[in-house]
Amino acid sequence: MTLPFTLSQDARAFRGPVSAAIFDWAGTVLDFGCIAPVAAFREAFALAGVEISEAEARLPMGAAKREHVQLILAQPGVQARWQAAKGQASGEPDVDDLYRAFLGIDAVNCAKYSAMIPGALETIAALRARGIAIGSTTGYPRSVMDGLAPLAAAQGYVPDCCVTVSDVERGRPWPDMPLANVLALGVADVRSCVVVDDSPTGLASGRAAGTWAIGVVASGNEVGLTLEAWLALGADARDRLREPARAKLEAAGAHYVIDTVADLLPVIDVIDARLRSGERP
Repeated sequence: MTLPFTLSQDARAFRGPVSAAIFDWAGTVLDFGCIAPVAAFREAFALAGVEISEAEARLPMGAAKREHVQLILAQPGVQARWQAAKGQASGEPDVDDLYRAFLGIDAVNCAKYSAMIPGALETIAALRARGIAIGSTTGYPRSVMDGLAPLAAAQGYVPDCCVTVSDVERGRPWPDMPLANVLALGVADVRSCVVVDDSPTGLASGRAAGTWAIGVVASGNEVGLTLEAWLALGADARDRLREPARAKLEAAGAHYVIDTVADLLPVIDVIDARLRSGERP
C-alpha cells in the first residue's frame, strides 16, 4: 500500500512526551496486596468442598476471572483434590458454578478491600497536571467494576477510561484492553502510553499493544501482603520478597519495576527522556 504522504525520519522517531498512563486496579491503585479476588477464589472453592492455597489462588492473577477459575482447576494439585472430593474431573458446569460463587463473594470483598494504595491519588493528580490522561484495565468483568468504581470514586479516583475484560474480545495477555484505552483516550501515538500493572499478564498485554510497561511489586499480587504486613517487615525481609517478584515481572516484559504507584513519577521522567532521544518501547 502506498501512503498519500511521506513520513520523515523525525516522524517515525516519536519524541514524546508520555500522554497516557493505563493502570490496573487491584494491587496497583487500590487493594494493597490484591487481597479481594484471592480471598473470593479461596472461599468459592471452599464452598464447593475443595480447599485451595493462597499461592494456588494467586498463580493465574491477571487473567479474566472465569478463565482464572479454569486455570486454578488446571493446577495438578487442585485437580487431584477436586477429583478426590467429587469423584470425577471438573467440567464446564463446575467452572460456571465456581465463577458465579466468586462474583457474589467478590462483590462483598471489593467493598472490604477497596482502599486506595498510599500515594496513588497524589501520583495520579501529578500526572493529570502534566496533561497525561488516565486509563485503566482490569480482569474483573463489568458487573464487578460497576460496584468497585463508585467506591474508588468516593475516594477521589475516577479514571478517564475504564476497560474491563468483558468489554473486549480477548483479555490479558492479548493487547485488546490497552488498545481500547488508546482509542478511547484519543492518544496520537501508542508509544506515548505506559501500562502500570502488578501482574505478568497485564505487563505482557501492554508490551503486545506497543506501550511502555511498568511493573508494581510491593503492593501487588506477586508479593501478596496487606499494607500492614508489608510495613511490619524489615528491609531484608522485604528484599527477599521483592526480588523474585521483580524477576517475574521483568521476565514478563516490564521495562521498569517499582514498589508502588507512589514511585511512578521518576520513571515517567526517564521515559520522557528516552522518548526525546528517539527511543521506543
